[in-house]
Amino acid sequence: MATRTLASPPQILPLYARAAAPMIPGASLLPGIPGGGKEVPELTLELPGVRAKAEDVAAYARVCGFPLRDSLPVTYPHVLAFPLHMAVMADGSFPFGALGLVHVENRIVQHRPVAVAEELDLLVRPTALQPHRSGRTFSLVTEVRVDGELVWESVSTMLRRGRGDEEAGGEREALGVPEDEFSASAEWRLGGDLGRRYAAVSGDRNPIHMHSLTAKPLGFPAAIAHGMWSKARALAALDSRIPDAFETDVRFRKPILLPAKVEFGSRDGADGEIEFSVRDAKRHTPHLDGRVRPLENKPKAKKTGRK
Repeated sequence: MATRTLASPPQILPLYARAAAPMIPGASLLPGIPGGGKEVPELTLELPGVRAKAEDVAAYARVCGFPLRDSLPVTYPHVLAFPLHMAVMADGSFPFGALGLVHVENRIVQHRPVAVAEELDLLVRPTALQPHRSGRTFSLVTEVRVDGELVWESVSTMLRRGRGDEEAGGEREALGVPEDEFSASAEWRLGGDLGRRYAAVSGDRNPIHMHSLTAKPLGFPAAIAHGMWSKARALAALDSRIPDAFETDVRFRKPILLPAKVEFGSRDGADGEIEFSVRDAKRHTPHLDGRVRPLENKPKAKKTGRK
């Protein structure tokens, strides 16, 4: 497996240009343009010495609903790693462009809180393509270390829509609160500009999130909310109940078409587990199902605010 160590974060705009190029007929034949390979490349990208900016973390926290602390919101390392995700998918050996990919599952393991001021070493690598009822999937594996200690990791599973494999399935058992037990504890009104506001703090400017005019050519009737915003917003709602060391899995189900009104609900399970869901406020169709599990059965440490 080839490993590349980067001296600085990749620039997002040139990566988006390369990611969009395969939409132009014949462009994939050009050197350095995705679409030149048949399989996901065995490629690892490393970026050492990353530091979050406190003002960027604060802006992200406001959009997602997290309180301000000296530690990063649990989903924020995903933002720091996003340029590496794009660099992997914009590689010339990648089998297709990144635009239009749909984030279908995400798993995060936080081994301990990560301080805003800590220096982080990031690693990202993709997995091989897998058959899916609605096309093919692959995952982006991310690891975050501090002085060699693994403090945070994630697996983001992406769907490339197309001719699928009926025997591969695709719909799995829901992770969150069952329909007959769902009781909304909060209602969120999501503006039509949510995708643009989240893009401004995350760097994820996939056209499916930005505007209906850019989402429609990619198969969506309107702009859709970022899956990682909905996961972040749900975890922010659970913030006071989540331990310092935990894992959280979500499945992104029906896209949230913006603007929207959605409901959030949760319930406590065994051994400290929390199940949660985000659903359409009118039709109760599921948008996100998830759960949180403590890594250790120990009391939750008291969280302190930013000084």
